[in-house]
Amino acid sequence: MQEHYSPAELEAGAQAYWETQQSFKAVEDPGREKYYCLSMFPYPSGKLHMGHVRNYTIGDVISRYQRMLGKNVLQPIGFDAFGLPAENAAIANNTQPAKWTYANMEYMRVQLKRLGFAYDWSRELATCRPEYYRWEQLLFTRLMKKGLVYRKDSVVNWDPIDQTVLANEQVVDGRGWRSGAVVERRSIPQWFLKITAYAQELLDDLDRLPGWPEPVKTMQRNWIGRSEGLELQFQVSGEAEPLRVYTTRPDTLMGVTYVAVAAEHPLAQKAAADNPALAAFLQDAARSGVAEADMETAEKRGMALGIDAIHPITGEPVPIWAANFVLMGYGTGAVMAVPGHDERDFEFATKYGLPIKRVICTPAEAELEARLATLGDLSDEDDAVEGSAKQPLLAQLRALQAGATTDHGTLINSGEYDGLDFRQAFDAIAARFEAAGTGSRRVNFRLRDWGVSRQRYWGCPIPVIYCAHCDAVPVPEDQLPVVLPEDVAFTGVQSPIKADPEWARTTCPQCGGLATRETDTFDTFFESSWYFARYASHDNDRQMLDERADYWLPVDQYIGGIEHAILHLLYARFFHKLMRDEGMVRCDEPFTQLLTQGMVIKETYYREAADGKKTWINPADVVLDRDAKGQPVAARHAVDGEPVVIGGVEKMSKSKNNGVDPQAMIEQYGADTVRLYSMFAAPPDYSLDWKEEGVEGMARFLRRLWRGVQQHVARGPAPTLDVAALNAPQKALRRLLHETIAKVGDDYGRRRTFNTAIAAIMELLNAVARFDAADDQGRAVLQEVWEAVTLMLNPVTPHIAHQLWRELRGSDDLLAQRWPQVDAGALTRDSVTLVVQINGKLRSKIEVAADATQDSIIAQALADEAVQRFINGTPVKKQIVVPGKLVNLVI
Repeated sequence: MQEHYSPAELEAGAQAYWETQQSFKAVEDPGREKYYCLSMFPYPSGKLHMGHVRNYTIGDVISRYQRMLGKNVLQPIGFDAFGLPAENAAIANNTQPAKWTYANMEYMRVQLKRLGFAYDWSRELATCRPEYYRWEQLLFTRLMKKGLVYRKDSVVNWDPIDQTVLANEQVVDGRGWRSGAVVERRSIPQWFLKITAYAQELLDDLDRLPGWPEPVKTMQRNWIGRSEGLELQFQVSGEAEPLRVYTTRPDTLMGVTYVAVAAEHPLAQKAAADNPALAAFLQDAARSGVAEADMETAEKRGMALGIDAIHPITGEPVPIWAANFVLMGYGTGAVMAVPGHDERDFEFATKYGLPIKRVICTPAEAELEARLATLGDLSDEDDAVEGSAKQPLLAQLRALQAGATTDHGTLINSGEYDGLDFRQAFDAIAARFEAAGTGSRRVNFRLRDWGVSRQRYWGCPIPVIYCAHCDAVPVPEDQLPVVLPEDVAFTGVQSPIKADPEWARTTCPQCGGLATRETDTFDTFFESSWYFARYASHDNDRQMLDERADYWLPVDQYIGGIEHAILHLLYARFFHKLMRDEGMVRCDEPFTQLLTQGMVIKETYYREAADGKKTWINPADVVLDRDAKGQPVAARHAVDGEPVVIGGVEKMSKSKNNGVDPQAMIEQYGADTVRLYSMFAAPPDYSLDWKEEGVEGMARFLRRLWRGVQQHVARGPAPTLDVAALNAPQKALRRLLHETIAKVGDDYGRRRTFNTAIAAIMELLNAVARFDAADDQGRAVLQEVWEAVTLMLNPVTPHIAHQLWRELRGSDDLLAQRWPQVDAGALTRDSVTLVVQINGKLRSKIEVAADATQDSIIAQALADEAVQRFINGTPVKKQIVVPGKLVNLVI
């Protein structure tokens, strides 16, 4: 065994062995229990960051542990390779998106292998390759035929310079983030998947996912947003078609004082035809964003259309306004406004001087009114005396009614419906409209159908052909894939496939006439919504999925950031159900257990220019001045010595320049040290505050482990363990060993708290350092300890474990070993330590025989020198023994 721990040499050797042996190649075996562990695959941006390292180390620890339990483990890896970042990088580097993407994949592949992750590399996939995306094209065409895909005009953020749709986060202060152009709200044809057809099942099945974190399930429930309400009609003066609205609060119908419609609503567009001011307002509103969250926080603006709706019960005219907070793509594009009981409606009504009518008396209001009533009707002469009793209650009532009251309550100012509660009013008003045929109860969902069209280049072509006679026709399955050309001239202004008429020109598969291909590409969530299933059938060139998918799915453990709680995880669940209904998989959900790891965070430093612009400085380039307690009080740039500002601790990111290069850490400390620190510094679902001194501490621990095994092995083969011959210290160390095995196994397997598992192993090694292994049985116990420690650390630090096992056991392959078994006999104790309390306060500890009687325990406690000193001759009134824990003496 080499004297010094050399991570670079040792890790290269272990990795070469695993690759030669194909140690992690997964093969289906119906006779073995399978375990599918998957971490969310990376975007090939060029370099791994510490978030990647943490995510993939968590997955690797779980995978290696499950392998040690004897399970047939699949842990694959691939690249989520389509998307806008490749286009941006291609522009910046004057290259092609494909060339940039493939080069990054190669670089990241090397980095992942350097970290020793137990991946089945034979199943590697890249979503930008035709052999992958042909299958999602096939599924899309089948969904078209089933009516689960449709095309309609949709309002989007449109960049008129880049000629593309922008996501809401790509609109900055109303301008395109890249071009700087004023973004328009434009209606263009888009392809949609009917995720709403699965809304109820997606909601219900959340209750069948006990292995998912509750916050993630809550976010999905809120996003799906099931509500029960009433869709009803308002007639419009001078119009044949009624205005349809949906409300979850029909009990507030008598409080409607105006109706608001979206800028794109036909009524608004018609009214603007001969109203230039209104037309200008609608055009301005069309330049605002389309995110629902943006609508809620933006300033509420509107303009009257000059036409009225007719209240469906009172028959009174209600003005119709165009408002920027109403979206055409949500609901009917029109809302009945009840400013007395809706905060958004109240804000708008207050701004424009519209009436506010209160029709609900909330329980809080009712209680105050009842208390006021007990004071009676005050006469003028009594008012001066009893008015002081009324004033606080009146003030509270006025405060409650100062804004919109949104709670349920009893109806007031509602004619025949006065006195009804929410449920009674809902049923009565719904029955009225249903009987008249002008309304109906409806279950509505906040969830909207998934718009999958993107006008960008670097994505999977949507497999549709447009024919003047046959309209939109799916590409026949035998003509798939529709291949995205990779060798293109890319400027970034317009997609190359949109700019090339030859690529789009084709013939209609139905009539044989001239036709054109769809030049939009899929949203990149499309690829990441089913990749987990393709890993199971990675080499099938005839089917999207085969019977192997039913062997491996569902994924037993999925790992990724909580930022993916909504879109990716919801789309993946939806896609899985689509594949199930196509007969491709049998199970209903894709992921049994979900672990959402916390962020990796680090301190930030910056300099601020006169104009307020901040220049962020990497922590590696900063020198800190500390106070006597070691706290930083000032910071200087390491190069010029000038001061820099100490910022907060934030998520590692390029924008804050506070990232740590994993490659540099591996070069300096080795992959095992980086892995060990990533798992030890915090529980997996907590943020990890990256500290260089913590990394160094892990390196010292591994060096100490190496030296301990080296010294043990240098003394020659250990004798056979004879449990009956062990003395008390040897029994104590062996008991601690088997307690540690039990704890670490529970932490790895059930609790997923890898930091506490590592801490327990460290405590065991501290005990080893105090252990005297002079005789044969002492060395035998140490052999058992070193073997078990090597096995327990294998999931976290597999390289050093690989070599230590060879030193301890010859040429045996560590990967063939099972998790160490707990010896129940080793856990028995000859004696136990009891706490001695006097009047409930800790005063001493005593060591008693494990089978000691209660009388002997009390006698030993009373005889203890410290106890006698505290009692000091005072009679003991009561003696309490809690077996195995404590003695309490009451004096």
